[in-house]
Amino acid sequence: MEQMRKWIACLLALAVAVGFASCGSGNVQESGSNQMSAQDSSSQQDKTQVITDILGRKVEIPLQVESIVGLSSAPRFIAYAGAADKLVGVSQLEQQGDPGMPHAYVNQERFASCTAVSSGGSGDTIYTEELIQLDPDVIIMKTSVAEKADELQAQLDIPVVTVDAVSFMDPAFSQSLTLIGQIAGTEEHANQVAAAVQGWAADLDARTRDIPDENKPTVYTGALGFSGAHGFEGTSANFPPFVAIHAKNVADETGEKGTFLVDLEKVAVWDPEYIFLNPGSMNLVNEDYAVNPDFYHNLTAVQEGKLYTMVSFNYFSTNMELAIVDAYFAGSVLYPEQFADIRFEEKAEEIFNTMLGCDYLDVLDQNGQGFGTITIGE
Repeated sequence: MEQMRKWIACLLALAVAVGFASCGSGNVQESGSNQMSAQDSSSQQDKTQVITDILGRKVEIPLQVESIVGLSSAPRFIAYAGAADKLVGVSQLEQQGDPGMPHAYVNQERFASCTAVSSGGSGDTIYTEELIQLDPDVIIMKTSVAEKADELQAQLDIPVVTVDAVSFMDPAFSQSLTLIGQIAGTEEHANQVAAAVQGWAADLDARTRDIPDENKPTVYTGALGFSGAHGFEGTSANFPPFVAIHAKNVADETGEKGTFLVDLEKVAVWDPEYIFLNPGSMNLVNEDYAVNPDFYHNLTAVQEGKLYTMVSFNYFSTNMELAIVDAYFAGSVLYPEQFADIRFEEKAEEIFNTMLGCDYLDVLDQNGQGFGTITIGE
């Protein structure tokens, strides 16, 4: 009997030891009220974690985030990461649901129920009073300037996390998506989208990187929008869809780093073999054509019917899904042999469904923003 009592005592001691050991086995860096009893239903809301944002800032945020405000076009990234349902504040511009901003168009109902926390657009103004009243769990801000986030966080006493990326090829884009997934609890979805984007960028690169320059046709893109709409002269060097497929962009010869207005005489000298134009600004191109038809008639691309659409992907920052689809379209046009296995419509809808959760080509077509050939003057 004595041995039985000793044996039971040993079992109880072992159980207590295991219980204590399990209390410190978590992998999440927590602080705040994480010493509270697990039975207390409010303890999870009081726990926090420290994350490192895209600019290397250490930010303490709630362990469970239920409300998010997106600033400076961050709602786009948040939607890609599968966390649009946690948004409580977006810009007024995004609330309009313009089809040229796919993430806002497909989330019209959700965004309409959010509070307008900024104006949006090139002169984006933040509405601090609305932010204070909303008091979200976290603010996610797209910026490359850490000081902006630091100042806003100090002013509001609300955690501000930065995300950023210059193009879909930028590793910071995938990193931003996975970061949002960690914050919002949508890791699986965010990681899947990030992996898909990396895969498309790698695919575009692999198909085109070994094509000799002498076998590449020259190409120009025009009617691009930046700080307003522009006609044929609105172009870009280091144009992301062209960079992704190693295209021979004539505008790169200028030494410019991004969008700019080019002298049409320079385009006449370049005489690119292929031309891609933003369908949303064809009215401006056609207006110029009406007074200067000879310029267009003398271009080889016009004479040979090698004019195509380049759907605008810049609208309150970059619509990454449109930029990727643009790259596949341009690749299919410029390098038909390397893209022979790609059915453009299927690839485009694969990209849209992965990043937006729905088909989108019909939306673009219905709004005069589809992919295809262009005839100047019509």
